[in-house]
Amino acid sequence: MARSSLETPVGGVHVARGAHGAHDHCCAADHAHEAAAPIGPVADNTFRIPTMDCSAEESDIRRAVEPIAGIRGLHFQLGQRTLRIDGTPGAVALALDAIRKAGYAPSPLALSSTHGDGEHVDEHQQDQPSGYLRFAAALALALTSEGIAYFAPDTIAWKGFGMAIAAIAIGLAGLETYAKGLSALRQGRLNINALMSVAVTGAFVIGQWPEAAMVMALYAIAELIEARSVDRARNAIKALVDLAPSDAEVQQPDGTWLRMPAQAIAIGAVARVKPGERLALDGIVVRGNSSINQSPVTGESIPVDKEPGDPVFAGTINEHGEIEFRVTAAASNTTLARIIHAVEEAQGSRAPTQRFVDRFAAVYTPVVFALAVAVAVLPPLFLGWAWLASIYKALVLLVIACPCALVISTPVTIVSGLAAAARRGILIKGGTYLEDARLLKAVALDKTGTITEGAPKLVAFSAWGSMQADEAAVSQLAKSLAARSDHPVSKAIAEGLEVGAVEVDGFTALPGRGVAGTVGAEALVLGNHRLMRERGQSDARLEAELATHEALGRTVTILANERSVLGVFAVADTLRSDAASALAQLRALGVAPVMLSGDNEATAQAVARDAGITDARGGLLPQDKLGAIREMRERYGPVAMAGDGINDAPALAQADIGFAMGAAGTDTAMEAADVVIMNDRLGRIAETIRLSRRTHAVLWQNISLALAIKAVFFVLAVFGSATMWMAVFADMGASLLVVGNGLRLLRGVPR
Repeated sequence: MARSSLETPVGGVHVARGAHGAHDHCCAADHAHEAAAPIGPVADNTFRIPTMDCSAEESDIRRAVEPIAGIRGLHFQLGQRTLRIDGTPGAVALALDAIRKAGYAPSPLALSSTHGDGEHVDEHQQDQPSGYLRFAAALALALTSEGIAYFAPDTIAWKGFGMAIAAIAIGLAGLETYAKGLSALRQGRLNINALMSVAVTGAFVIGQWPEAAMVMALYAIAELIEARSVDRARNAIKALVDLAPSDAEVQQPDGTWLRMPAQAIAIGAVARVKPGERLALDGIVVRGNSSINQSPVTGESIPVDKEPGDPVFAGTINEHGEIEFRVTAAASNTTLARIIHAVEEAQGSRAPTQRFVDRFAAVYTPVVFALAVAVAVLPPLFLGWAWLASIYKALVLLVIACPCALVISTPVTIVSGLAAAARRGILIKGGTYLEDARLLKAVALDKTGTITEGAPKLVAFSAWGSMQADEAAVSQLAKSLAARSDHPVSKAIAEGLEVGAVEVDGFTALPGRGVAGTVGAEALVLGNHRLMRERGQSDARLEAELATHEALGRTVTILANERSVLGVFAVADTLRSDAASALAQLRALGVAPVMLSGDNEATAQAVARDAGITDARGGLLPQDKLGAIREMRERYGPVAMAGDGINDAPALAQADIGFAMGAAGTDTAMEAADVVIMNDRLGRIAETIRLSRRTHAVLWQNISLALAIKAVFFVLAVFGSATMWMAVFADMGASLLVVGNGLRLLRGVPR
């Protein structure tokens, strides 16, 4: 599939491509990413903008800054409410002025998000107490104004006092809304802030000042609650960041150990991790043995045994035994960091349903605004309605028209689905793939490393001739020769024979045939079928034995002395333990599994029979796999390809969705595929399809719910049965309902 650049020049400014679409609402779930920027310490020109919650604000800021010369790039992190501005000092100063004029209050990140000791402070937690207190005070004043309107004497003094109280309540709760709303109106846009500003102002002017105050206070509180609810989806990803410790023990040149910040540890340094601790960095074990819980990276909770030479990953847990490892990646480029960055990029992409909702909202909002104007003007002119009553109904319609619940229904669901997948070791690189996986009708699977283990193992052995009764002696001779070779088949034989080896003299490699050597006084060879034919030691019985093994997809190696064959050893790439179950899950979902292999046809068919695959194709070159993908698409419909992400890259790109298997720590696999299975669990493909179907169902549940609630209150408003505060409850209640429904995906999808 085509891979697009993450930065796009817009109006002369390079802007990090995030989740900005056609709509202009305030949706706290819409997450943009910092494109083409490493994960690590923030740059100097990074500013926190507390009211920058979603793509609507990003669009406002982008339009304000675009005309300024000298700005090279804007990098948004909506999840953290930060913006990094790349440009000359003068241009950055002008950009900050433009942002302030647009109704926002940027402040240097170093002053707003860190203590003096550099410890990071969560910006949401920092805002929360003051926000709740301020809005609670606004609500109390709004209630007071309601009480004055109902119970105080109907005098000018009391009305003036009540209006003053209402105005203070509106100011406490709505200054930010007014600032952004007026900015939107000046630019000719109708977003939720513009609608609320017009509605509240109109209500105040026509004498409904108690209700105007109540509407603004309720709206502000509901927005704050909604933002906190949506943060749950964001925090599911943020929790990944917190998995890796901020420091580690590092060996110094004099041999002592010093605890250092992870960001300061260089590649090649030797770090130490004690039992029960998490690893701060990726590396290769150089000393010690332990079991590592790799669930944060691979999604598998079963610990993996580690010994010198094995890879380890940041964020994983050392179960027992102290180990030392050589650092292989900087803190900003660990496997865990790349996972987080990829998920953030995926959150910034726009899923098909989300794009549809954005387009719908872009038309829906001005249409309802026009309808509200018609309700305010036409009935008094043609039906004899009172002007104030018609205007009030129109203002209620404006509040109902706010598209927040509708447009927030998609991003929070997509983010929750992506986070649920990441927790299971499934890295989905965009909302498009999360949605489209439900459409798959077939999955093409590479054989080696996907359906099979990817490493040859000794699966059969028999002693021959005069040595037939002494299998132990034959095993020892074979292992002695095999242990001296670095060929994968020889290694499999040596590892599979549980006997000790003896000294081999005159060891020689026979390229393309096998190895030779002398044990004691006996000259031996350990080689393939071709070598036996050249030596004249292949008879009818041996040929029949070899044919039987080869029909099962096995590679056969023969041990012989100068007189006769002593033993036959069969090596094969064995089926994964979960392969049959995983393929059965695909068939149960109505998805046809098809095996595409570069191995010979006999081997491919043998593996397919064991796995329960009816459609298997062997002897395929990379270009043949491309043709097979096209043929499968014509036969079945949308098709996925699952492979190792490197050798199968062309087929992964040709398929509608590419799955890279077992890609922990592999940069190439992460780049080549649309979905990365961080462990080697084939069953994760079916799990992705189930999650996709569930996500799609929740998306349309949310859209239907939001539209249904608006339709009900729209009818009530037209017939005079809905008030403005009821409209606020309807709109924000619908928002909270769709957020809660979308967050259910964080629990994952049961099998």
